[in-house]
Amino acid sequence: MPPSQLRSIGAVLPVLKADFPDLTISKIRFLEQEGLVSPERAPSGYRRYSDADIERLRYILSLQRDYYLPHRKIRERLEMIDAGQDPASETPELPPLSTPPAKIEKKPDGDENGSGKPIKLTRRELIQVSGLSEATLVELERQQMVVPRRGAIYYGREALMICVVARKMQVYGLDVRHLRAIKQSAEREAGMIEQAMMPLRHHAQAAESLHEVTQLVMQAHAALLYVVLHH
Repeated sequence: MPPSQLRSIGAVLPVLKADFPDLTISKIRFLEQEGLVSPERAPSGYRRYSDADIERLRYILSLQRDYYLPHRKIRERLEMIDAGQDPASETPELPPLSTPPAKIEKKPDGDENGSGKPIKLTRRELIQVSGLSEATLVELERQQMVVPRRGAIYYGREALMICVVARKMQVYGLDVRHLRAIKQSAEREAGMIEQAMMPLRHHAQAAESLHEVTQLVMQAHAALLYVVLHH
């Protein structure tokens, strides 16, 4: 591609930022360090991105945002593309993070999606996919808001969702202290649900009733929060 049609990293950022508001120059550089994209280098050493590089970045960012894929999984798909293969069949169908919990079908493991593939992230992958800093994750773990699944070495959907929410809340000046207040509220609601379900604990449909009551409490919480904020 002629040099005049190549873009600097600073010019690439606004092209992608409309679709990926949280994107930064540091994030683009990090993706290059991970070997996921390889822009040309000018004699001066500055990066120069072609249209193909930009589309590759868009693909990578979409996999991270929409499918929560860690870099090693993204790299596998990029290698398939580079080899002329179609990676579409390898892409899991996962609901986006914005999907309300009430609309996510609950599986026995609590992490599976419609494709039957659970979300299993190592600690490093959790940081990569969520975009959360190491320091904030340490604090979330200290507060027991992010924990590995059932004492295992991997993290599931809830951990990922909390990390993403924590990162996005920081934009508005909300940090782990505010998440701790939300956790305390959730603990009170959980205690209320457990107390209400106590008489039904031996009922044949106890699990189904628990799920229904939980959804009702979540819906009431969301509606009342809206009422308080707007009135």
